[in-house]
Amino acid sequence: KVGWYNAVLQPAFHLPYPDDTLAFVVLSTPSMFDKALKPFVNRERLRIIRDPVDQCVSHHLSGVKEKFPDQKVDIIFDYEILPNRKPKFLAQTAAHVAGAAYYYQRKDVKLDPWGKKKIYGVCIHPKYGGWFAIRGLLLFPDIQVPFLEQSAPVDCVNTEEKRTELLEQFNFHWQDGRYRDIIEVKERYSEEQKAYFATPPAERFRLLGLTRFTE
Repeated sequence: KVGWYNAVLQPAFHLPYPDDTLAFVVLSTPSMFDKALKPFVNRERLRIIRDPVDQCVSHHLSGVKEKFPDQKVDIIFDYEILPNRKPKFLAQTAAHVAGAAYYYQRKDVKLDPWGKKKIYGVCIHPKYGGWFAIRGLLLFPDIQVPFLEQSAPVDCVNTEEKRTELLEQFNFHWQDGRYRDIIEVKERYSEEQKAYFATPPAERFRLLGLTRFTE
């Protein structure tokens, strides 16, 4: 429910819907690269003019919206920002309150070793660890679900030592991706997918055999 999200954030980040409004957080799993992105690129090769992953996600979520012709469906993508440069929604908070993935933050570590350093939090999924992404929100403004019960996310990094290690790796060694394997995972990115996301965005077109066009 939108109210679960709004309840844990300052008013500046609230979503402008009644508390009981139904919302879905959309995640992409490791298999998205082969099952969704590559077929999308092969099919839409000449129409890809911005980030291929963003365009692929937009295509598929628009398809979901079309499945509900009698419902109003609002979509907010993870990459969308407001005029003040703030994100339209805080993806990791949304995933946590929806019970999809646990958002580990500095406050989850009792013996804080970082002093005045800025420490960012990170979501970990109980099945995929850090090998997933939060892609968007689907909101159904006309559907109110007052009796929907909130499910807590799975606390899969449940020791002080592991949480400290997770935040340390994510904040200071994120490039090597070790934080993604903080727990034993069922599936991770392929080597091809790792190489894709490790490549600067402007050069990713080449990896997919695309020529960069401008709008």
